[in-house]
Amino acid sequence: MADKQDKAAAKAAAKERKVARKAESKAKRGQIFQAFKMQRKEDKGLIPWMLGSFLLVVAVVFGIGWLLDIHWFVLPVGIAFGLLAAVIIFGRRVQKSVYGKADGQPGAAAWALENMRGRWRVTPTVAGTTQLDAVHRVIGRPGVILVAEGSPHRVKGLLGQEKKRISRLVGDTPIYDVIVGNEDGQVPLKGLQKHLMKLPNNLRPADIESVEKRLAALANRGAAMPKGPMPQGVKMRSVQRTIRRR
Repeated sequence: MADKQDKAAAKAAAKERKVARKAESKAKRGQIFQAFKMQRKEDKGLIPWMLGSFLLVVAVVFGIGWLLDIHWFVLPVGIAFGLLAAVIIFGRRVQKSVYGKADGQPGAAAWALENMRGRWRVTPTVAGTTQLDAVHRVIGRPGVILVAEGSPHRVKGLLGQEKKRISRLVGDTPIYDVIVGNEDGQVPLKGLQKHLMKLPNNLRPADIESVEKRLAALANRGAAMPKGPMPQGVKMRSVQRTIRRR
């Protein structure tokens, strides 16, 4: 009797997982479709670029198959690769659009950092001002990276103070500093993740854990920045007044 009950429970659990996976898959497809509709309205070149990449890849694969006298056999492969190329084009144009809207908005750098893939430990706004300048801390294989956004002449002082503050705790761990912006010596928002990924690997995973624990004791002295880029048209005085109250 107990075995039958266990089997029934396992079967019910498996059925629930299957239903949950289907629901999750349906939700993802819905999100992609909504993103596609929104991007198509704003980006008139989206359809031509996707269609062009699809046809080009199919033609190249079909041409290779023709030379090898297996053209009909490779046609499904060409279609599959063509669809993949179209999806990649779609993703890149959506990403470009999103970063274009976020560029220059307070909180945009923190948003980009928190969406990084891999073992990056991000602490937003470890230092900041009431003008919404901010320094964010990232711990990863390169070491400790301080990422600043805001007015260059103000964030340079914040970076110097924060670097001095954490250098006492991390010892010989490399400390990098980055200012997000479009001026000389700065890193554009859209290239921030790539810039961090290109830094040399100086720490082992165990070292990252150790550095994170040492820095966890530091109090957060920065202004509370918004989680993500600030909406356009927001009244900055209201935000600054809220920060001062905190």
